[in-house]
Parts: sequence; structure tokens; C-alpha cells
Amino acid sequence: MFSLRETIRPSADLRNHYNEVSRQCRENNEAVIITVNGRGDTVSISYEEYKRMKARIEILEILAEADEDVKYGRVAPIKDTFDDLRSMLTEDRD
Repeated sequence: MFSLRETIRPSADLRNHYNEVSRQCRENNEAVIITVNGRGDTVSISYEEYKRMKARIEILEILAEADEDVKYGRVAPIKDTFDDLRSMLTEDRD
């Protein structure tokens, strides 16, 4: 299960202590929730974490599409699929 620690900090900390907030995101693998007037406004995460989260979302979207295909019967026998792939690869060589 995916779990990202969270810390809440006021927007003044982002303004006045950016390097500290940035380090917290990168080194501690934390999401820093920035508040304005006591309410959540934005979230800061490391670039590496952003890329990991984006990849997870893309995989989940593909799985959801595949699940929907199965649900509505948009499937084919695996043999037919591989035969089609082999045919496409053979055409590319010609």
C-alpha cells in the first residue's frame, strides 16, 4: 500500500523557509500541505515523488480501461491477439 507522510505548514513557511520545505519534501519523502488562513491550499512534493505518483495513476487508468473492456465483453482470445501481433511485425519487415 502506498503511504506518503504529510506535514501541514502555513504559507509563510513556504515564503520564508523555502529551502527547508523543499528539503523536507525531498529527503523525508513528505507531502507538505501549505495552508492559507488555516485552510489547505496547495501541496508540495518532491519531483521524484511526483513522477512516481503520475506513473501510478497512468497504470491505474490502463487497468480501469482493461477492467471495463472485460466487463463489456470487448475481449479476444489471446491466440488471436498474438497472431495479429505477429502479422503486424511480419508486415513491418517486408
